[in-house]
Amino acid sequence: MQINKEESMQFIHSTPPLLGEVPSACEADKQTLGALAPRGRLCRLRRRVAQSRDSRFYRKDGESTYAATLSDPFGATSPRGGGASRRAALLLIGLLLIFVMTFAAGCGKDAAVETKPPLVRSMVVGVDAGASSDTYAGTVRGRYETNLSFQVGGQILARNVNVGDRVAAGDVLMVIDAKDVVQKANQGDAAVASARAQLNLAQSNLARYSELYNEAAVPAAVLDQYQTQYDAAFAAYQNALAEAAQGHNALGYTNLMAGADGVISAVNAEEGQVVAAGQTVATLVQTGELEVEINVPENHLSDVAVGKAVDVEFWALKGSVTGTVREIAPMADSAARTYKVRISIPAPPAGMELGMTASVHVTGATAGDAGYLVPLAAIYQTGDAPEVWVVGDDGTVDLQPVTVEQFDANQVRVHGVAAGTTIVTAGVHKLRTGQEVRTK
Repeated sequence: MQINKEESMQFIHSTPPLLGEVPSACEADKQTLGALAPRGRLCRLRRRVAQSRDSRFYRKDGESTYAATLSDPFGATSPRGGGASRRAALLLIGLLLIFVMTFAAGCGKDAAVETKPPLVRSMVVGVDAGASSDTYAGTVRGRYETNLSFQVGGQILARNVNVGDRVAAGDVLMVIDAKDVVQKANQGDAAVASARAQLNLAQSNLARYSELYNEAAVPAAVLDQYQTQYDAAFAAYQNALAEAAQGHNALGYTNLMAGADGVISAVNAEEGQVVAAGQTVATLVQTGELEVEINVPENHLSDVAVGKAVDVEFWALKGSVTGTVREIAPMADSAARTYKVRISIPAPPAGMELGMTASVHVTGATAGDAGYLVPLAAIYQTGDAPEVWVVGDDGTVDLQPVTVEQFDANQVRVHGVAAGTTIVTAGVHKLRTGQEVRTK
């Protein structure tokens, strides 16, 4: 019986790859094929097909190596293809090891990374963005500055002081010529003698006419006339006495004396100069109480008030002291249009001298009501409502509405936040309510 090509291909594709299945297949062929082909011929055909599909399962002598294949699945002992199978196996094992190591390293890295809250730029309201403070340059002066002058006129004979000299009460500063004053005093004495003589005459006449009136020798009108002459003479005598005393007092005015301890700050007359009564010839500054004088412009006059405390620093001394506004000039200077303000120093520092330069720091009178200056980048506006991010004690941020008063180039004055509040000043559009942040 002949087997055609199609039947041969059908048996080839249905043949199992292992030799161990051939006997059972041959037994099945005997039942299914029957008379199609002799039994021995079909079995030999199936063996050839198996050898062609995988030759590594057969030895050269045609005997089965099925057991050897099971003991060496990668073909290490097979005569063909052993090197390629070994390389494929090693490559597979290497890839598995790389995958396992990469996975293990990735898990460890994820566990080591710790997520931190974002770091934000912040500021404390009221510390560096609080109320405005102005600094004024001042000069140390004495509270009492006296312009000295002679009470009588004359030529200056001696000047005993210079600018900067320290003097004590009663020291003679200048002396003027007393000749004219002495003559005036003598004139006063002569006027007193003349008035006394007239008074004595009037008194004698009044006594005589009083006796005559008592004897009815003269009328009452004559007595009244002599009484009036006596009264006039008595008044003239009193006037002469007063003028004489004034003349004698003038003798003491020829010496200009210091009325208190202090420093001569100015000298306006020289020896040989003729001065009039009341003309200023020197200035005495009392050193018992010193203070600082500053000039405040009219637009900042509301920042100072009598009794307000200010900080005073001296360029030549270390540290600062507390001063008190004592006096404010009622009118502005006609040229500078500023107001002179005197600041007393209750506890002056050691070494404080007249004429020293001082810096007076004055804080606005209504610093809290005037609002606080914050950076423009701190404003977070949703619609028409400006807000700022406030950092709480727990490190989380929350929006707080504010009222904007005025804008500057890089700053804005706001109301609605208390002094000491920490706000975010950059990246406000990247935050969310309740988000935890770091400020340092």
